[in-house]
Amino acid sequence: MIIIPALLVLGAWHFLDLETFFKESFTQKKTLTLPQQPKEQEAPKTILSKTRLKGLIRETAFLNADKDIFFVDTQDKRYTITTSLNINLQKMLLSAMNRLKTLNRGKPQRIAIVAMDAQTGSLVGMAGFDLDDPGANPCVASDYPAASIFKIITASAAIDSLGYTGQTPLYFNGNKYTLYKRQLKETKNKYTIKITLARAFAESINPIFGKIGKNYLGEKRLNQYAHAFGFNQNPDSELSFESGKFSVTESNYHLAELGCGFNRDTMISPVFGAMLVATILNSGTSLVPRIVNQVETSNGEIIYKGKKEFYKTAITPKTANTMIQLMQRTVAKGTARKSFRGFTRDKTLSKLIIGGKTGSLYNRKGTVKYDWFTGFGKEKTGDKALVVAIVVGHKKYIGTRASSYARMILKTYFKDIPLATAQVN
Repeated sequence: MIIIPALLVLGAWHFLDLETFFKESFTQKKTLTLPQQPKEQEAPKTILSKTRLKGLIRETAFLNADKDIFFVDTQDKRYTITTSLNINLQKMLLSAMNRLKTLNRGKPQRIAIVAMDAQTGSLVGMAGFDLDDPGANPCVASDYPAASIFKIITASAAIDSLGYTGQTPLYFNGNKYTLYKRQLKETKNKYTIKITLARAFAESINPIFGKIGKNYLGEKRLNQYAHAFGFNQNPDSELSFESGKFSVTESNYHLAELGCGFNRDTMISPVFGAMLVATILNSGTSLVPRIVNQVETSNGEIIYKGKKEFYKTAITPKTANTMIQLMQRTVAKGTARKSFRGFTRDKTLSKLIIGGKTGSLYNRKGTVKYDWFTGFGKEKTGDKALVVAIVVGHKKYIGTRASSYARMILKTYFKDIPLATAQVN
């Protein structure tokens, strides 16, 4: 952690006029009479550190909130916490969550929704619930299998280090969504299907990404790019959350499982899922998620202001641009096309560039099917951009899919539609 000298921090926050401070401190007035008694210097005002802020807001219920301002009381002070949460979006999400809980059929076991401003890393939406643990925040836990969301890492690594493009020809045999050892061989026969990387990503074809992971990237590169995107690390965020868990065994087949996400060992949190997509939109550099805009004491003193923070660079801008194109195809022609059908004719969505990645995998017991959508909406003629990460843990009956929530969120965020019309499909 970089420690910033206290005086510079005070200057940055305009609590003291530095020029006046130095003049009064180091320049004495000439006089023929008795020397002046030195003025008593004002004690430096305390700036709230991010570490202390994390402790202050640890118990604050941002999840499913219908407000953006919160009050935190300590033994001797009251603090006003102004957040980045979007009230209209939060009210829509809260309404959807309340409706879900009343369902007998199609009610998810768990659901977590995160929406992030792609330019600043500010969290503008956070909603969800866990029927087994009502007091938990499912948006910050990283016990969800990443499933095919990890194909974002594999595709980025192939483009970045192997020189792949969206049009690179690739080949596979058998079913799109299985991963047998025989499908990892470089077999070409009359049953072999030729496909581009863009289409393989959009349709989430496991054998293609299994072969990329095992045969071309290998353990070293998979580890390298997983680390570059932030797996197994904890960014210094105001919000306490877990990122992602990734590890490689010596098994060649395991490399294939990791490359396509067809395993239950690679885990991510919804907040981290949003980070992954924000990295793509920010030319390959990730942002530290944040939720606090400012903290004010009861006497009106501002002691903390949130700011945009870059985390690390994972891929080149050229690679990031190619990934945006691959993610657009997922929405237009791939696994998310049904949820986004007709979006080019929609009054609000037609003004956006929309992309994403889906993923699905059962838990180890086979009782909950986790359904992912991570993606983005970006104005075609403006700078406004939103990243979303949604995971739904379906039980016996499949209810509203994650990609459908994404569509609903983008419509609400980019145009303030009336709450009554923002319903779960």
